[in-house]
This record gives sequence, structure tokens and C-alpha cells, in this order.
Amino acid sequence: MDTGTWVLRPATEADAEPIAELRAVVLRPDLERLGRFDEERVRQRFRDAFVAAHLSVVETEGRFAGCVALRPAEDGHWLEHFFIDPGFQGRGLGSAVLRTLLARAEADGRRPVRLNVLQGSAARRLYERHGFVMEREDPVDVFMVRH
Repeated sequence: MDTGTWVLRPATEADAEPIAELRAVVLRPDLERLGRFDEERVRQRFRDAFVAAHLSVVETEGRFAGCVALRPAEDGHWLEHFFIDPGFQGRGLGSAVLRTLLARAEADGRRPVRLNVLQGSAARRLYERHGFVMEREDPVDVFMVRH
């Protein structure tokens, strides 16, 4: 698949609101399916967790296309806030970004990489293709790890 030209750039405070909005758009179908969508809460949870130092903005074709965080943890990394704008999905961009981040995690020797994904989310297949396996789950989230 053609991923086009894309870059990861460090996030700034100015990115918080566009990312909060993207989060609401991307998560809405899964949260609605799980009976957990709240128009304000979906945005506020991101605002409350926003740390620009760990977050990167994905730009492609000169436009904001998504975001992702690779947060160092005591026992590896957490992959968080991985959202690709629906207009850029299905072209391999998510896989390309994920490969880049996994290479970074490997290069700095901090393994494993962990994440959580909503139950029933199509994103789980992306993570499985890249070597993530389920570690545990609850009624809302599936916690995955890649060693």
C-alpha cells in the first residue's frame, strides 16, 4: 500500500484540541458500540492525559493526519493516543508509523511495548499483525504486549 510521504513531528500545546477532536471521531463508533460514548468525556480524557513531550503528530501530504505517543515506562514503553484520521486510513499509514515506533523502542532497548485497545476495535488486527498479543482484558479494554 502507498503510505505517501509522512513525517512524525513533536506535538505542541497547540495540537491538544485538534487531537482531542480526532480522538472523538476515531473512537466514537467503538465507544457507542460499547455504550460508553460521551461527547465531552471522550475529549476531556485526552486533555487530562496530554503530555506533549511523549506525543508525536503524524503529518502526510502536508496535513495533520494523526498522532501517537510512545511513553517510556519502568518496564518498557506504552503506545498511547494512536489515532489516524479516517481520511488517511486504509493506505498503510498506521502500519508505517507503528513500524517506526517499534524500531525506536527496539533501538533504545526498552521492551516490551504495551497498549490497550477497545474491545471489538478493528485496530486490534493492526496490532496483532505487528506482533502484539493479548495480555489481559476486561469488559471495555484489551491489554496487549509485544516483547
